Amino acid sequence: MNFPIRTAADFMPLLPELVIAGGAFAILLMDLFLSTRTRIATHVLSLLTLGVAAALLLAGIGGHSTVLSAMFVRDTVADVLKVAILLVSAMGMVYMWGYLRERDQYQGEVSVLMLFATLGMMLLVSAGNLAMLYVSLEMLALCSYALVVADRDSPAGSEAGIKYFVLGALASGLLLYGMSLLYGGTGSLDLATISAKLTAAGSDPMLVTGVVFCVAGIAFKFGAAPFHMWLPDVYTGAAAPMTLFVGSAPKIAAFGMTYRLLEQGAGPLAAHWQMLLAGLAVLSLLFGNLSALMQSQMKRLLAFSTVSHVGFLFIGLAAGGKEGFSAAMFYAISYALMAAAGFGAVTLLSHRGYEADRLEDYRGLSQRSPWMALMILLVMASMAGVPPFLGFWSKWAVLWAAINQGMLWLAIVGVIFAVIGAYYYLRVIKVMYFEAAPEAEPMQFRSDVAGRWLLTANAVGLLVLGIFFDPLMNWCRQAFGF
Repeated sequence: MNFPIRTAADFMPLLPELVIAGGAFAILLMDLFLSTRTRIATHVLSLLTLGVAAALLLAGIGGHSTVLSAMFVRDTVADVLKVAILLVSAMGMVYMWGYLRERDQYQGEVSVLMLFATLGMMLLVSAGNLAMLYVSLEMLALCSYALVVADRDSPAGSEAGIKYFVLGALASGLLLYGMSLLYGGTGSLDLATISAKLTAAGSDPMLVTGVVFCVAGIAFKFGAAPFHMWLPDVYTGAAAPMTLFVGSAPKIAAFGMTYRLLEQGAGPLAAHWQMLLAGLAVLSLLFGNLSALMQSQMKRLLAFSTVSHVGFLFIGLAAGGKEGFSAAMFYAISYALMAAAGFGAVTLLSHRGYEADRLEDYRGLSQRSPWMALMILLVMASMAGVPPFLGFWSKWAVLWAAINQGMLWLAIVGVIFAVIGAYYYLRVIKVMYFEAAPEAEPMQFRSDVAGRWLLTANAVGLLVLGIFFDPLMNWCRQAFGF
């Protein structure tokens, strides 16, 4: 592939990514000269880097175009997803600070790893080429593996990291094999060219097999059943703020990868991958909800609920078209905000020597901390899809898209499991408000002012965005010209 000589102006669409990359390298070098007391500078500068990149995107600086021989695509879809990724990543950093500082576990490389993971997510949603897609995905994955084992003295964290790495490598192999079949059948790595040649080739068995392997790799990255075996153990074993980061923003990036690879690359074979995604949606709703009903640990309950939410997201993807993908984008962003609030509450309730991970730890929380109980109630209500919270409208959007695309049966399955799934969220509320607090010493709370304000904004925002959901939904629709 010949890369023509370009000027600095040609790389303007890449400016937000360049800011993240430059900031990450600069912070990594600066951290070498900081003491433990002054290491907060690393954290603040990391947040500032994310803020600058988001401001560039919102201002539209760089325009919409392709660079690097169409390997990188800057369009409205990418901009919307990147802004959401940057927002949720910044929230993860704020929640993380007090938790790690209290345990003397904060190191500058944690923020740097988050920046590089965010860079990988931003490149992933702008990938216009199989090579760019795979490299950016691996950048995200390698940083995620390291973040899961950030606490090197935790046996559970080490075990979770090993499981994540081994199973992640397997999923990457499946995805890479599927990509190799697409390349072998079309002779191109460019997604637009692959789409054009698939139109001419039709349902070639090798190309269909390649799409099947790609869908398997995508399902693993999302945590969809039956490829969800890594998710509960990783969410439980990792530290709460790392679980928050791994379980929120990457779901938005995974949606972007799915859109680029399946819709823009394998669009002519939509009849095949839509049915695969519909089947995965049903399995995810089934295994996710039924498994969550039996959990007694908070993070494990939220992990299986993630599988269920991925099932709803896959309903939108299976519907396909502009309406289906805009609904799925809306769901991905909504879920990332809900997951950040849910794991953020667990992070704030945890303190040195104590992890608020068991459901019984939340008994009588309304008596010990009415504010925290109220915030968790708002989050659980949104995750359960109670109107008028944001979670209700995200479920409504994907179900309506499925109905409009002639998948009434899939929408009915979604409604049934939405009702079943509400039970375990209401169970958390019951434990907080209708069970007596333990007679042991009262629950301790960290004096994390920034985290408390963020959780308040995050949880209340789920209600406000639910009442005024039109701007966010219209933004997602406009991204696809719907």
